Amino acid sequence: MVGGLATAIALTRVSDLIATVPDAIRAFCALECIGVSLPLSTPEFTVSLLWHPRLDVDLAHRWLRGHVRQICATTT
Repeated sequence: MVGGLATAIALTRVSDLIATVPDAIRAFCALECIGVSLPLSTPEFTVSLLWHPRLDVDLAHRWLRGHVRQICATTT
C-alpha cells in the first residue's frame, strides 16, 4: 500500500508494479500505461479539497480548485 495516487502512479512508471486508479486520474495524468477495466465493481469514494483559508482569494488556487471540481464532476 502507498500513501496516495501520486505515489502509486510514480511507482508504476519506474517498476513492473501495477496500480488501481480511477480512469479520470489516469487520463488526467496522461500516463503512458495500459488501462484495463476491473472485472468487478468497486465502491464509490469521495474526493475532498482542503486548503488554508488564506488561499480562498488566491486566483491561481481558485483556478486549480475549479479544474479539479470540473474533472471530478465529469467523471460521476
